[in-house]
Amino acid sequence: MEIDVLTLFPRIFEGPLEESILKRAQQKGVVAVRVHNLRDFTHDKHRVVDDKPYGGGPGMLMKPEPIFEAVEKFRRADSRVVLMTPQGASLTQSRAQEFSRVTHLVIICGHYEGVDERVREALVDDEVSIGDYVLTNGALAAAVMVDAVARLLPGVLGDEQSAGDDSFASGLLEGPQYTRPPEFCGMRVPDVLLSGDHEAIAQWRAEQARQRTKKRRPDLLK
Repeated sequence: MEIDVLTLFPRIFEGPLEESILKRAQQKGVVAVRVHNLRDFTHDKHRVVDDKPYGGGPGMLMKPEPIFEAVEKFRRADSRVVLMTPQGASLTQSRAQEFSRVTHLVIICGHYEGVDERVREALVDDEVSIGDYVLTNGALAAAVMVDAVARLLPGVLGDEQSAGDDSFASGLLEGPQYTRPPEFCGMRVPDVLLSGDHEAIAQWRAEQARQRTKKRRPDLLK
């Protein structure tokens, strides 16, 4: 999978891309993530990427010219162009799985008061939000999306079953997990997990997942 990210703040990606699972995925060649500065697609002395909105109002809007030029440079026949915006559809686990099946993503990171509407009209295939709140810029949201999508690619996680056991993968939250020691500060690991009875363990975990989901996210059960 290939991902081209268009942003005004490329350095935001240095930490997430150079650590842990994302770093190993790139080293293994499972995913290639390239981050591009939108200012490199301007042609004036001051590298201007924003301007005041027509009709007035607070803040500045990202100009269409640099975004169009960047997208047109990187977009291919198999590309899917994504705009990170609070106005987008929520990034759920199922949507992350959908994006993980795309061979090439071009991700546009919004900033200021957003982007010129013509970017949405002419370039964007999907608008994505990572939650009902506003961030300083879309680069932070894009880093989250890259991680959520890349970890679902075959060969990225050490245990191929890990992604299937995650919260939301089955529609439920993941239940409680325990490791050694069997007793800590007077708190014991449930006996069923020490029993070696795999069928009983599976049933216990499924019930715990349902109970946790019912308590914390009942909306998922609807």
